[in-house]
Amino acid sequence: MGFVKNIKEEIKLIRERDPAIHSAMEVFLYPSFKVMIYYRLAHRLYLKKHYFLARWISQKAVRKTGIEIHPGAQIGKGFFIDHGNGVIIGETTVIGDNVTLYQGVTLGGTGKEQGKRHPTIGNNVMISTGAKVLGSFKIGDNSKIGAGSVVLEEVPPNSTVVGVPGRVVKRNNRLLPQEELDQIDLPDPVREDITGLQRANAELTNRLLDLEREMKELKKTRE
Repeated sequence: MGFVKNIKEEIKLIRERDPAIHSAMEVFLYPSFKVMIYYRLAHRLYLKKHYFLARWISQKAVRKTGIEIHPGAQIGKGFFIDHGNGVIIGETTVIGDNVTLYQGVTLGGTGKEQGKRHPTIGNNVMISTGAKVLGSFKIGDNSKIGAGSVVLEEVPPNSTVVGVPGRVVKRNNRLLPQEELDQIDLPDPVREDITGLQRANAELTNRLLDLEREMKELKKTRE
């Protein structure tokens, strides 16, 4: 894809996914737009084994945008970072098509592996604000990672993950992120557990009251 076509695609993508952008010219001020221009150049140099130049360009991009994308990372089409300050994408990360990241997301390693040590993100995935995905495993297609989650193991396709450590709380949610970018209305497993305990406690209390009533009635009949 040519340079001009890349720019047109980025402008279209950002305007589709960010309602705060009111004109094409505003896109040129957008950190996501700037960092992707730097990334593409750095990635080409990285593939040609010009590692120092590639890293120099990527570090320049960090200073200008607050987003760190290692030039070795592989990123598919339709990639979008909303705001993006604090986003970190490691060297062996692989990102599929139509992926959306929010500010503060880390796609990192645990520091223990050799070779492939960063996650693989499937197609149509949304990773919400402050989420951390750490390790060499896959986030399945059409999945959502809730804000602040820490994901340490593989996520099946069509899943919603929340919590620390992250746990799958919903599956077969097939809405694509460009159609459904809601970071708030996600299942809350802690609240669901508390609600279940409250329901069980109420049922137990009612059962005890019934038993007390039956014992009193039985006592009266014997008297």
